[in-house]
Amino acid sequence: MLENLSPQASDALLALIKMYAADERHDKIDLGVGVYRTGQGDTPVFAAIKQAERKLVETQDSKSYLGPEGDMGFVNGLMPYIFGGDATMGGRITGMQTPGGTGAVRLAVALAQKAGVDRLHIGKPSWPNHAQIFNDISLEAQWFEHARADGSANLEAVLDTINNAGPNDAVLLHGACHNPTGIDYSNEEWDAIAEAFATSGTFPIIDLAYQGLGHGMEEDAYGLRKVLNAVPEAFIAYSCDKNFGVYRDRVGAFYAMTRDADSLETVFSNANALARAAWSMPPDHGGATIRLILRDPDMTAVWLDELTQMRDRMRQVRASLGDAGMAGHVDFVPISKQNGLFSVLPVTPDQVKQLREEHGIYMAGSGRVNIAGLHMGNIEKFVNAVAAVTC
Repeated sequence: MLENLSPQASDALLALIKMYAADERHDKIDLGVGVYRTGQGDTPVFAAIKQAERKLVETQDSKSYLGPEGDMGFVNGLMPYIFGGDATMGGRITGMQTPGGTGAVRLAVALAQKAGVDRLHIGKPSWPNHAQIFNDISLEAQWFEHARADGSANLEAVLDTINNAGPNDAVLLHGACHNPTGIDYSNEEWDAIAEAFATSGTFPIIDLAYQGLGHGMEEDAYGLRKVLNAVPEAFIAYSCDKNFGVYRDRVGAFYAMTRDADSLETVFSNANALARAAWSMPPDHGGATIRLILRDPDMTAVWLDELTQMRDRMRQVRASLGDAGMAGHVDFVPISKQNGLFSVLPVTPDQVKQLREEHGIYMAGSGRVNIAGLHMGNIEKFVNAVAAVTC
């Protein structure tokens, strides 16, 4: 039977990791893998996470099952940061833990499909795993252009999509720090998007994977909160992997908002059934660690300070790229106005290959770069290399 299987293409980023590791040039630059790095090139464990882990080791008295909903102390502890003052919106929002943001997206779209959604609209380009998830559950994807050539968001495209979606359609939007473009909607554009959802009745799914890495925890939640205040129901996929630095612990959450509190029980009986079939129960360690941080004001302050340092460093890198202006045929000024870990350079696959082979600069074939892979010591080399291959 195994002869019926056909070979699948390997993940391009995993191949890039191997090539980078084998490169012996001392000044090589890794802009491929989507993790935060310090100015020294490290991906550290947050001090707040270390404190909470020590406390967890000392106080955890059981490794028994939690159930498919996971650590509800973690889930509820995040809610004020995501949803604001009335975090449950009068009992209309609740959630459950998932294995990372990937698990949250998978659960959100699978549950939407079970509720009757048969087509999902999403901006192009998007996080590559979005399409893989949709394909795996046989959910039809329709694409609209998320970004314009000048580095701004294509508001007209998303409004046209929302306003003309069918009765069984949903629209998935990135809440902040768009992956891979770094191009977010402004507050005024989110206002228009929320109004379009309200008048059209189209079902929204918001993927908030990078809260706090753009302009701040409150600022990055503006669009999500605006949409939720305008619509009767929505799904939210959330990731803690980036803003707590717990990538390998796979910490995410799925939330649902419904018309009334009574319907939440039905929604989550279905969510629990899907989770039970997919992963049974989420891993506990990361969620429990974050729960301890959110319950301790001192550890919370340490975490928020570390998050601010991450955000400020990436904004410094973006500002320095903006100061470089034009390099060959690439204008770095728009990148200075974008958010989060990622941006996309207007380069061809051949130019990406040339950057790798001739200059030791590693990035995805699409031109996506991880901004955190740059620092004050290698930005000049990067800009000069881009100028060399694009002039």
